[in-house]
Amino acid sequence: MTEYVERLPVPRLASVVRTVWFQRTGDAPYVQRHLPTGGVELHFPLGGRPRLLGPLTAPRLEVIPARTTLVGVRYRPGAAPPLPVPLDELVDQHVDLADLWGDAAGRLAAAGTLAGIQARLPVAAVDPLVAEAVRLLMPWRPADIDTVAGHLALSPSQLRRRCLQAVGVAPKVLQRTLRFQGFLALAQAGLRSAAGLAADTGYADQAHLNRECLRLTGLTPRALLGGSVEGCACGHDHSASYLPFLRDSFKNGRLGVPSLAR
Repeated sequence: MTEYVERLPVPRLASVVRTVWFQRTGDAPYVQRHLPTGGVELHFPLGGRPRLLGPLTAPRLEVIPARTTLVGVRYRPGAAPPLPVPLDELVDQHVDLADLWGDAAGRLAAAGTLAGIQARLPVAAVDPLVAEAVRLLMPWRPADIDTVAGHLALSPSQLRRRCLQAVGVAPKVLQRTLRFQGFLALAQAGLRSAAGLAADTGYADQAHLNRECLRLTGLTPRALLGGSVEGCACGHDHSASYLPFLRDSFKNGRLGVPSLAR
């Protein structure tokens, strides 16, 4: 049995980190399916070498050994930790953090706990225009890329270049990823019917959602969520990770659930 727990980040990291998490595998190896989130992750296996998971455009399978304890940090899109290379060079990569940070990676991993790692994490400056682009590309704000670029006083090619550097992927790819994350947020919360889930997150119909799910996860929605399209049965609580999506949905009048806006 694999234990997985998410927490909101400490206030110092709240503007750049989406969630922090703790995972412990049982007596057998565990196959972890990493999904595109629009951001990067730092993985700290206790007693092992820390790694960075770059922005994903497709699912990535990892076999985690039995009796392994991991601490993870999941960043918001466009808010990666300080790195010596642009993010588009790390797309779909799972690299040794020491290759990017040298000895600092080992010193950070030595903290060993969620609290210790968060206390030592460096914070990089965020491109404000990319941050605004991410906000506008959330699933509850249907907008085409040219409109978003114009709102930011950028040309589409300038927006694409800045997104590739700060997010790792082009704006359209990011928009599709965020839309799917919105679907997962609603499914995790169990707030909509199957048809409502597809419509509320901007898919043309259920078939459109099915195609995107296969593209981004390698599974159908029913298989991904554990047997139902209307709710997630994975047994893990991802509320910390999906809270920004649910809050944003409520603010835009898509959900009648006032408690989510707090």
